[in-house]
Amino acid sequence: MTLRHLAILLLALGPLAAQAVPVTVQLRGPGGQPLANAAVAVEVRGRPARTTSAKAEIGQRDRQFTPQLLIVQTGTAVSFPNFDTVRHHVYSISPIKVMDIKLYSGTPAEPVVFDKPGVAALGCNIHDRMSAHVVVVDTATFARTDDKGQATFDLPPGEHAVKAWHDQQKSPTLQNLRLTVPPGGGAVTLSVAE
Repeated sequence: MTLRHLAILLLALGPLAAQAVPVTVQLRGPGGQPLANAAVAVEVRGRPARTTSAKAEIGQRDRQFTPQLLIVQTGTAVSFPNFDTVRHHVYSISPIKVMDIKLYSGTPAEPVVFDKPGVAALGCNIHDRMSAHVVVVDTATFARTDDKGQATFDLPPGEHAVKAWHDQQKSPTLQNLRLTVPPGGGAVTLSVAE
C-alpha cells in the first residue's frame, strides 16, 4: 500500500472514527440490581456480523471451566484445552450448538466453530458441577459487565440494537434491548426483563 493509498483510507475512516464516543452501559436486572458478569453486545450498523478467523478458548482448570462465560462473534472457533490431570468430557445439547468432545486430556485436535447466535450451555459428563456458557453474537462489539454491571464501548451516536444475557435469567435466549448513544457519549442504563 502506498502512502497516498494510506492517506485516502485514513481520510475515509476519519469521520467514522471521529464520530465514536465513549459510552458506559450499565445492565440492571428487573429489581434494579446491577448485573455482573453479563454479556452485552451492541450491533453497530456497518460492522461485520460474522467472522471467519476469530479464535477463543475455554480451558478446564481445577475441575472448572475457565472462563465460565465466554462471549464470541458468530463464526468463532473455540478450543477446549484440558489443563487438569483428570480427563473431561465436554458437551452441549443447546440448540445453537450440539457438541460432544468425548473423554480427553490435553487439547482436542479440532476447535468447535460456533456458527449460530444465541447461548450454548456447556457441561462435563464426568464432573456434574462443571458448567459454562458460550454467548454467540452477530457483532464484534461485545463485553462482559464488571462487578458494577458496567461495560464501556466506543460507539457512534444514535440508536443501536443490543443483545444481553445473564446467568440468572429464566430463558436461555438473548434479550433484545435498544441503546441510544448521546452525541457526547456518557453513561446509559439498560434494564432487562427477567
